Amino acid sequence: MNATAVADAIVIGAGIVGAACAQALAQRGLSVRVLDAGTPGATAAGMGHLLVLDDNAAELALSQYSLQRWRDIAGSLPNGCAYRSNGTLWLAANAEEMAVAEHKFQVLREHGEACEILAGNALREREPLLREGLEGGLLIKGDGIVYAPAAAQWMLDHPLIRQQRATVTEVDGNRVRLADGQWLSAGMVLLANGIQASELCPELPIQAKKGHLAITDRYPAQITHTLVELGYVTSAHNASGPSTACNIQPRPTGQLFIGASRQFNTTDPEVEGWMLAKMLRRAAEYVPALNTLNVIRAWTGFRAASPDGLPLVGEHPQRPGLWLAVGHEGLGVTTAPATADLLVAQLFDESLPLAAGPYLPQRFLGGSSHA
Repeated sequence: MNATAVADAIVIGAGIVGAACAQALAQRGLSVRVLDAGTPGATAAGMGHLLVLDDNAAELALSQYSLQRWRDIAGSLPNGCAYRSNGTLWLAANAEEMAVAEHKFQVLREHGEACEILAGNALREREPLLREGLEGGLLIKGDGIVYAPAAAQWMLDHPLIRQQRATVTEVDGNRVRLADGQWLSAGMVLLANGIQASELCPELPIQAKKGHLAITDRYPAQITHTLVELGYVTSAHNASGPSTACNIQPRPTGQLFIGASRQFNTTDPEVEGWMLAKMLRRAAEYVPALNTLNVIRAWTGFRAASPDGLPLVGEHPQRPGLWLAVGHEGLGVTTAPATADLLVAQLFDESLPLAAGPYLPQRFLGGSSHA
C-alpha cells in the first residue's frame, strides 16, 4: 500500500476544532492538508455561543482558558465572524434555580470571571422582554458569540494550509485512505471530524446528541444578552431522554437564534416537528414576545459527546501517528482554541497551557502500546 506524502500534518475535519488545530500547526511552520467530506458538521449547525461552564473543574479550566484565547484573537477576526462579547444571562425561574445561580457566581468569581447576581426586578430591567415572575439570574459578562463557519474559514486561510474535499474511509496511523482508494500520508494525522470520527475509529466512545435550532426574521434589537435558563443544567445538559431548554441568542443581524434541544439514539438529520414545537414553546415561556416573531428556518445538528462530557485531545495510545481532537459535545466552538493549544504543546513536547490529564484519550482507550 503505497501512500503519497502530502504534508507535515493531515487534519480530517474542517469544522471549528479541525480549523483551529490546522491554524496552530501552520503557525508553527508545518504544512497542513485539511480533508473534509463537505457535509455540514456541528460548526455549521451550532449557535456559536462562547461561554464559561463550570459543571466540573476540568470543563471550567478548558472553557475559561479558551474564552480568553477568543478574546485575544477577537481583534483579528473579520467582520463576517460577527464576534461579540455580549455576556450570558442565566435565568432562574425559582428559588432552587437561584441557588444554582448563586453557587455558579461563587465558583466563577473565585476563578476571576466578571459576573453579577440579579434579582427578579433587575433582571427585567436588563432584558425587558423576559416574562414577569422570574426569581433572578446570573450575568456572566465575558461570554460572547461568534459566527463559527466564518471563524473556521478564517483559521484555514493560511499559506501553509491546503484544503481538499475528500471522504476518508480508513486511517492507519499517519496514513489515510480516501474513497477513491488513494492513500495519503503525513508526519501526523489528526482526527477532528466530530461524530464521524467513530466511523474511522470504532473504539472511540463518541455518542451523537441531536439538537434542533431555529432562527427568526430580522427585527430591531430587542434582546441584548444570550439568555439561557438555569434549568438547562439539569433538564438538557444531564438528561438521558429528549429534552429542551430555553436558549436565545441575539445575532448582530437583528435575528434571534432559538434553542436548545437534545435527543439521543438517533442520527436522523430531519427536523422533527414535535421537538421543534416543544423547543419553541419552552423559549416563549421565558420570552413571550417570541410568539409574535416569524421563524424563517429550522435545522438540526449532532454534538459529538464523550461519556464524561470532556473532549479527547492527544495522541491515540494504540495508533502511533494518529492524534485526536474529538468529543467536545456542545463546547466545540468555545474550546477550539484551547484544544489547538493543548494539541500543539503535546506534539512539540512543550509546557502545557493547562493540565492535559482530564482530556487525554488514555482515559477511555487504555495505555500506550508504543513508545
